[in-house]
This record gives sequence, structure tokens and C-alpha cells, in this order.
Amino acid sequence: MQAAPTAGVSGVGDGSQTAPASQVSQQALLAQVRERVQSAPVVRGQFTQLKTVQGFRQPLKSSGDFVVARGKGIAWQVRQPFASTLIVRPDSLLSRGADGSTAVQMRAQDEPVLRTINAMLFAVVSADLAQLTHYFEVSGQVQGAGWSLHLVPRDPVLAQWLQAVDLSGQQFVQSVQLQEARGDRSQIQMANPVAEQALRAQDAALFD
Repeated sequence: MQAAPTAGVSGVGDGSQTAPASQVSQQALLAQVRERVQSAPVVRGQFTQLKTVQGFRQPLKSSGDFVVARGKGIAWQVRQPFASTLIVRPDSLLSRGADGSTAVQMRAQDEPVLRTINAMLFAVVSADLAQLTHYFEVSGQVQGAGWSLHLVPRDPVLAQWLQAVDLSGQQFVQSVQLQEARGDRSQIQMANPVAEQALRAQDAALFD
């Protein structure tokens, strides 16, 4: 696994500039997380989501399967409480009902912020650390085989929708918490992740 670039620290009197301590710290943190995260073209598993919505006493619970495919996007297949599929591609978002009908379709060219949000979602779920730093200020810690990251949006447009993201895991992302700017919160637990070298036929059809 490729190591993260490290910030240079100058010697005394050599005339070079010393990188800010925060930058060095962030790079060192991401390098340690990268050593622990397994990189693969495809990662699949199961998820459970609890979404707390303002005005609702009980959180909304859903569960199902996910597939993260490098270069293609993320497929969330909800099994409970109602079957549906959400396909997040780099340039679009598509929601399908249980019968295969299209419920919602959005394109990045129509909604410019969608491209940023999609890229952010993919970076978060796949733990693409290089991409994360484009969209977020990153802090966190590493302990043993585990790690956790706290992400705050850099982009003011993204910050209008998202307040912060908290990630934790080991070889794979295991927990994602999204704190939305309007007060809603989503907690996603990802279980039984498996790394694969290529999409299965039934999964490839989801991205067609």
C-alpha cells in the first residue's frame, strides 16, 4: 500500500520553510490510517442505518447490502423496512423502487453541488484518504488496529448541508456518522465487509 507523502521539516538555518504543525499532524494521521485500511477495487457488505430526523421522536431504521466499486460508485440496496436501491455515481444519483421503477434521478450537471456530495460520499465510504482532504479538515486518532477520523467540510456549499462526519474502522470503514447542518443525524454501521477484485454480474447491472 502506497505511503502518504510526508511534510518536510527544515533544518536550522537551511532557508527552507517548515510545514505548519497542523499540516504535519494531519499527514501523519492519514499515513497511519492508510497503513491499516485495505484497498480493493470492490468492497461489499451489509449496513444498518439509524436516521434521527428533527420532529420525529424515534429514529428511522433501515438495513440492507452495499457495494462500493472504484471508478463507478456506491450501490445501497435497502432490504428493510421497504426494498429500494440507491445508486450514487460520480455524476448522478438514482433511486429505484422495489419494482425497478425510477423514483428519483439527479444529474451533477443540473445540480452542481451533487458532484461534490457524491465524491464526498464515495471518499468517506471507501476511506479514500487523499480525496477526504480535498473536502474536509481532518483530525482523529489511531489506536492499535483501529482508527477514528473527524471531518469538517472545507467547502462552504457542502457545509450548508453537512456539519461534520465521524468515521471509524480497522481494515475497512465500520461506522459512519453524518451530522447534517439542519440537525438531522445518520448513523451507519457497516458489517461483514469483503474485498473483491471485480464486480459480480448482478452488481455490475446496478451501475448500467
